[in-house]
Amino acid sequence: MFEDMSETVAHNPPGLHYGVAVADLDRGRYSFVVAGFAGPNRVLSWSGGALRDTAPPELADDYRQAIGVAAGDLDGDGREELFILTTDTFTGPKQFADRLFKRRSDGGWEDLFECPANQSVQNLAAGRSVAVIDRRGVGRYGFFVANHGRPMCLYELAPGGALADLAPPLDLARTGGGRGVLTLPVFGSPHPDIFCANEQGVNFAYRNRGDGTFEEVAGSLGLSDCEEHARGVAAFDWGGEFALAWGNWDGPHRLMTRREGHWKDEATPGFAFPSSMRTLIAADFDNDGNDELFLNHMGEPNRLYRVEASGGRQPPEFALAMLDAGAAVDADGYGTGAAICDIDGDGVLELLVSRGERAAQPLAVFKARAAYPNWLRVCPLTRFGAPARGAVVRAEYGGRVRIKGICGGSGYLCQMEPVAHFGLGESHTVDRVTVTWPDGTAVTLLNPGGNRVLTVPYPHG
Repeated sequence: MFEDMSETVAHNPPGLHYGVAVADLDRGRYSFVVAGFAGPNRVLSWSGGALRDTAPPELADDYRQAIGVAAGDLDGDGREELFILTTDTFTGPKQFADRLFKRRSDGGWEDLFECPANQSVQNLAAGRSVAVIDRRGVGRYGFFVANHGRPMCLYELAPGGALADLAPPLDLARTGGGRGVLTLPVFGSPHPDIFCANEQGVNFAYRNRGDGTFEEVAGSLGLSDCEEHARGVAAFDWGGEFALAWGNWDGPHRLMTRREGHWKDEATPGFAFPSSMRTLIAADFDNDGNDELFLNHMGEPNRLYRVEASGGRQPPEFALAMLDAGAAVDADGYGTGAAICDIDGDGVLELLVSRGERAAQPLAVFKARAAYPNWLRVCPLTRFGAPARGAVVRAEYGGRVRIKGICGGSGYLCQMEPVAHFGLGESHTVDRVTVTWPDGTAVTLLNPGGNRVLTVPYPHG
């Protein structure tokens, strides 16, 4: 399916790269932000037919051993802040704190953790993933950090403007082998939940009660998976509802669907087959109207599956079909992270894969040969005009209802573009789009068409 487009990276030396996020750092212009573990972080923006590194020195920060990255509007100014998760050890305490970069009025960047008022709450634990969540639906985001061998953290702005770790009072400060994190309303309400895929112990599933507080429900829902070593996690469309998939390092991978309040593993033997999986991405790469699941691996071939409806029953049955990933098999790649974005604006997603844990390797960029020409991209905004991460978009077309979440964090160490990308398959237009924000507010748009980017502001008044 995929072709190698790595030549579009204008400067692509080998390196030890880790997490990737797609961030809105320039008011509507998306960039791939790549964490540099033994070298600078990179901010890759599309310009002149190529991905060019536009990272200023503050963000490049080439001595902090970055591993994970996520973006979100922390303070409600309409601009996304950028959290760079660092680590100098495998687990437990670490020497250097994470970074939380905010854009200054002069265009430069400052690290909020270096402000005297915030130094007492610096994260000095070895984290693995970071995600953003608007837990109260107010348009301001907190950064949830999945630490390894130390309590989880949730950083928000306190009323006085200082950072506060709210994980302890919200009972989120549990200790586990934190790996992948996903923040979307996957447990039955419109309010964003937190799913933390762990290794060396149970997963954590925090269901939002609707008021910004949480209850841990992994055991009662059948999502604990306590004997495995999780990595990447993603939510994907399963008949108009969210399903969950995550990979376990050298263990069986999971594909979980909700059945009458409980979750059931629907993974086929081929999908579940153990492998050295890192990041898992759900997206419609070829615009055929079905999600594909891309499994990025460390030192072995990557895998690609299509989630497709089968038979004429209502509701339809779904099946997994393994696909030829083409150039994205990347059998010799030491995959560490990956993210998706239609970075060149042609309606087909690009897949950027970071590589290099075991040996320095350049970044890889792949693009699918789209089987169908039609698509719709939906960009919900918060009440402050920033990407509404955690919002949910439903699209109705061709007699189907499809669902996409605006990514707050997923994969592993990573964060996808803040856009709901729908391939339309044999349809030419969409009949109806419904956007639901993290506070439960919803807007329905009739006949939005196709082959366009639909920006949906928060409905004031």
